[in-house]
Amino acid sequence: MFMGEFHHNLDEKGRIAIPAKYREILGKNFVITRGIEHCIYVYPLNTFQSIVTKLESLPFTKKDARVFTRFFMSGATAVELDKQGRINIPTPLSNYANLAKNCVVIGANDRLEIWNENDFNSFMSSCNDEMSLIAEGLFGDKYDA
Repeated sequence: MFMGEFHHNLDEKGRIAIPAKYREILGKNFVITRGIEHCIYVYPLNTFQSIVTKLESLPFTKKDARVFTRFFMSGATAVELDKQGRINIPTPLSNYANLAKNCVVIGANDRLEIWNENDFNSFMSSCNDEMSLIAEGLFGDKYDA
């Protein structure tokens, strides 16, 4: 499981360090792709393959299936950690996520997400007031914190 928040810089060559605590879970090779809220999703190979299997089971006759598959798969890139534990983020993905020097790498259960720091802070602020309603809608009375 991926969890936590780490602040890292994107270097001038488009590389970012993957936090050491995540490297073992990811393995040496893994996949990055477009995330839904203008961030980058980072998946271990087996998790990514599970998603691909689900996408393959969707009927190609459904427009939403085609659109999402294009969105998700066209940005997918196999990456490998370098000796310093960094990955190179291709320009199209970096542009999509508006990545600048200051980035945030967060654990999101089955994946990592890489965000522009300002965008992440704005996202968190925008949903902060709604969090109790979101939790209630998702868990109802099944979860009592």
